[in-house]
Amino acid sequence: MSGPFFLPAGPILYQRVHWVSVTDDWRTIALDRGDQGVRVDLVLLRHLRDEKRVSRNQIQKWIDAGDVIVNGVVPPRAAWRVQAGDILRVRLADVPRREKPRAEEMPIDVLYEDDDLIAVNKPAGIVVHPSYKNTTGTLMNGLLTYATRWPEGSTPGLLGRLDKLTSGLVIVTKRPAIHAALQRAMSARRIDKDYLAIVHGKPAPARGTIDLALDRDPWDRRRITVTDRGGQPSVTRYERLATANGYSLVRCRLITGRTHQIRVHLSARKWPIVGDAVYGDTTEHPRFPRQALHSWRVAFKQPTSGHELVIEAPLPQDMREFATAMGLSSVVTGEDLPL
Repeated sequence: MSGPFFLPAGPILYQRVHWVSVTDDWRTIALDRGDQGVRVDLVLLRHLRDEKRVSRNQIQKWIDAGDVIVNGVVPPRAAWRVQAGDILRVRLADVPRREKPRAEEMPIDVLYEDDDLIAVNKPAGIVVHPSYKNTTGTLMNGLLTYATRWPEGSTPGLLGRLDKLTSGLVIVTKRPAIHAALQRAMSARRIDKDYLAIVHGKPAPARGTIDLALDRDPWDRRRITVTDRGGQPSVTRYERLATANGYSLVRCRLITGRTHQIRVHLSARKWPIVGDAVYGDTTEHPRFPRQALHSWRVAFKQPTSGHELVIEAPLPQDMREFATAMGLSSVVTGEDLPL
């Protein structure tokens, strides 16, 4: 629910709606699909995790002080849940303001482009958006240079993010209205997004659904863990495409889009992704030093024309070579992926 906050109907109870005017002191948080239905304090913790001195306790103090607003209104509690289309802002008086990303020259592998959006193929090893620890050399820095050829008033907006060591498709919008339209489409599950992963073991059954709630690890904020106490509902559909020599190539479709969702879900089923030491792969792979996960395919209606778009990012060379070495080459040539 967006807009003013009201208490449920019942005895004579009243909730004061505290509207706040926005000035230059406020920072807008770029929400994505993984934030829908999540507590506002956890959303802020996720997006500000690279900032100094930011903690869940500090965020609670900001909320109590009226320094957090959703759609111009102070949320009544930290447990208030963010919805699609909400505009979340925070006033970080005691946290140094992060500099705006600078445009940098960078090769951008554009898979598709029209007047509203582009689809780029991100290589593994590139951070998507600047953070406290990665201020330059990110995909966004390169996109800012690429966007100088767009019409005046256009600005790149990321529709979701990939981990640094995950390769593949990233959708980038050119205008806020298009970004909002695609966010609504994601929330309504009108966008199909498929990944390819090379995992240990043989997923069984060959096709299935993993429905396990996820939450941030209370002992390590950088990790996500499966939880049976609350957490965020998280659903991944998978299909085993091939198995050989103890490894499998798996296609995964995100139904929800939580942080590290595919990595955690596959690990929870005892099929950790090759190279993902964070979530269970304890085997050394000198030929493959990253998680073997690739954002491969996206399908959705173009928000202006309504035409169906299907965009694919070819499996990168490192995953192709590893798959070939493991005997999985028969399904990574591109055309014979059973989809």
